[in-house]
Amino acid sequence: MSAPLPATGPFSDKDIDIANRAADGFVRVYYSAYDSDTRATDVPKFYRQDSTLTWNGTALQGAEGMQQLLQGMPPTVHEMQSFDCHPVPGTMPPQLLITVSGNVTHGAGPSGNPKGSNPKDPEGHPRVFCQTFMLVVDPTAPSGKPGEMAKYYVCADSFRFVG
Repeated sequence: MSAPLPATGPFSDKDIDIANRAADGFVRVYYSAYDSDTRATDVPKFYRQDSTLTWNGTALQGAEGMQQLLQGMPPTVHEMQSFDCHPVPGTMPPQLLITVSGNVTHGAGPSGNPKGSNPKDPEGHPRVFCQTFMLVVDPTAPSGKPGEMAKYYVCADSFRFVG
């Protein structure tokens, strides 16, 4: 869980709280969609045509790039350990830089691996990951009620296995 940031610079305690709530909501919805059976259609909705992605060193572009990646990937289960959110000064509502760490298992887990497979093979075993998102306000989203959180999309995304 993200700890509140001190109110320094252009952000008030309320701004920081709103940014943290937006980040918390985003990571919960994002990884739930990512681990679902409909991820190839759901996850790309978080991105736009000009979104940039790097998945473990492989560069991808936009919602279509994410969709292609997901279509060729086995099912996943993400276990988020922590996330941190930093509002980026310069826009209101601010852009959000979110860093997530946790474990991800691809496939059916160790019991789903074929007999005789190397037990040290990472496929089917939890792997530590770190993922960083830059969220920006979606200018095409309908404006909500006063006090409602802004709608964001993923402008940049970098995923990397750790270790």
